[in-house]
Amino acid sequence: MSILVYTETENNKLKKSAFEVASYAKAVADQLGEKVVALTFNAESTDALADYGVDKVLEVKNDKLSKFNADAYAETLKNAAQQEGSKVVIVSQSANAKYLAPLLAIDLEAAYASNVTDLPETDGGFSVKRTAFTNKAFNYTSLDTDVKIIGLSHNAFGLKDNKSELEKVAFDAKVSDDNFGINVESVDKNTDKVSIADAEIVVSGGRGLKGPENWEMIEELAEVLGAATACSKPVSDMGWRPHSEHVGQTGKPVAANLYIAVGISGAIQHLAGVSASKTKVVINNDDEAPFFKAADYGIVGDAFEVVPKLIEKLKEFKANNA
Repeated sequence: MSILVYTETENNKLKKSAFEVASYAKAVADQLGEKVVALTFNAESTDALADYGVDKVLEVKNDKLSKFNADAYAETLKNAAQQEGSKVVIVSQSANAKYLAPLLAIDLEAAYASNVTDLPETDGGFSVKRTAFTNKAFNYTSLDTDVKIIGLSHNAFGLKDNKSELEKVAFDAKVSDDNFGINVESVDKNTDKVSIADAEIVVSGGRGLKGPENWEMIEELAEVLGAATACSKPVSDMGWRPHSEHVGQTGKPVAANLYIAVGISGAIQHLAGVSASKTKVVINNDDEAPFFKAADYGIVGDAFEVVPKLIEKLKEFKANNA
């Protein structure tokens, strides 16, 4: 028996989310007295999984699966779960994982719980804590099926070092042409930058920046912090920034450890999409901006004065602690 983990890659390299779901799986496995098995698709190296408690990795090498395909990936995960006797399968909450998890649930006749934020309660059953109502509340869901699928919320558990002896096994995906009837691709440009999905820190700008020519300030702050850049919906609608950077309820959700909003008033749709972030910092010259009510820290002031000073202090701190 084992816990099966779907570990995602980008450009054939394991993503940070892969290590987070592996860390979570190890904690669940310790609860249930089982081992952790990871499934990878065309990963260049799987060695790092040994740092996060994975006991065995099933390595799929198949050119047909070089690009994500929900049907084919779900079929492969089903075959892996059946081979390993896995009663719990853990995936992330990426867009790709959200595509395949319902298909996998049908294939395995499993219950699927998305947006899980904590370890399951296993005394007298199996229940999980989940976010609800766009992260405004939590609920507890009992999973009564023989096989259970958990979708772990981004940054909910973090990375936990847990060294293991990793066994590597080649795995035949056994997919057919029928699995490639529909192909969904998700393409993000600016691949040289930190992606919003994987970022622990996100720096976001709004209309308060007055124009795209002022975005250098946001990018410099993000560079100093090792952060991803983002924007509000009006900014992307006006063409100041690409739509791939639009975050909020109608854009990309953000569950960063630190979210810095510069010149964003805080419309309800934006707040709903970033509310899962652990710490929210707001910089705005309007002391009545709605975002201040949701912020952990607020700075009332002109962004064009505050942000350069913040960048300067951060650079000094990094230089003194190098």
